[in-house]
Amino acid sequence: MRRSTPGVRTADDLLPPRIRRAEWRNAEAVIAHLEPMVSDRRKERIQATLQQRLSSVTVLFDTPYDPHNGAAVIRSCEAFGVQSLHVVERDTRFLVSDTVTRGADKWVDVACHASATSAIELVRAQGFELVAAEADGDLEPADLEHIPKLALVLGAERDGVSEELMGAATRRVRVPMRGFVESLNVSVTAAILLAHATRNRPGDLSLADQRRIYARGLYFSVRRAEDVLRHLEELESGSAP
Repeated sequence: MRRSTPGVRTADDLLPPRIRRAEWRNAEAVIAHLEPMVSDRRKERIQATLQQRLSSVTVLFDTPYDPHNGAAVIRSCEAFGVQSLHVVERDTRFLVSDTVTRGADKWVDVACHASATSAIELVRAQGFELVAAEADGDLEPADLEHIPKLALVLGAERDGVSEELMGAATRRVRVPMRGFVESLNVSVTAAILLAHATRNRPGDLSLADQRRIYARGLYFSVRRAEDVLRHLEELESGSAP
């Protein structure tokens, strides 16, 4: 039975709909209206962080079940500057616990897929090499740093990486252990592997994505940002007075 912890949301609810629409449609308009309302210190902080963000590393999470683990993986992505997370939902919705994400969910782009096939096709089309986390993997964590475009494949808590995703992975990576346990919690594995995979990588987020996430950061920095975006929508639709 899945946890029924308060504060659990689906991936569709991680971002307010208005900023999700606005940042993709016209990030520059959002920036133009919100930037004057944000302090220079805050703007510099957001921009400096975005310059370190990575598009060359992504995570492909296979059918996560526990909302705490899902949230912890998002938090690890954010902590190590990984901008995107792909989730294979199949017949199980991806749930995230607010008490674990601690706001990290608003910075990471989460894409959910109904099947492993669609996730594999998209990630491959973007030029990523799929590397699956597996106890008997041939790679060690430090090797991930040298893979130009890495899609780290993580398995579900109960069943591990599915046969389809394992078959799509070109290599496997293990977390070396010296204790009696044979595996780690998936969120711990994610944090260890992402720490190594992102080490020494320069920020490589495109300028368009930097501006899009900058618009999002301004939105979360302005108290009445929702009203500003509502007015922008009215102007675009021609319904503003």
